[in-house]
Amino acid sequence: MAKKMDHETVIQLKSILKKLNVSNQKVLIDLQNETLEIQEDDMGIEDLLEAAGTLSQERANELMSDVNRARKEWD
Repeated sequence: MAKKMDHETVIQLKSILKKLNVSNQKVLIDLQNETLEIQEDDMGIEDLLEAAGTLSQERANELMSDVNRARKEWD
């Protein structure tokens, strides 16, 4: 389950990851096994569903228009 972090914590974690040469947006930290797994930057369905609630109706319509146009070009 995702948990929101405060901005200062995020800055500190980014600093630590930078020292490890990790610049990906998503990582999975397993404290028990003391490992760090770099996640793909591709958006999963959960990410898309979460982002869908943050779009304005106008922007959502623009994106749908772009998708429909791309589908026509692919056919």
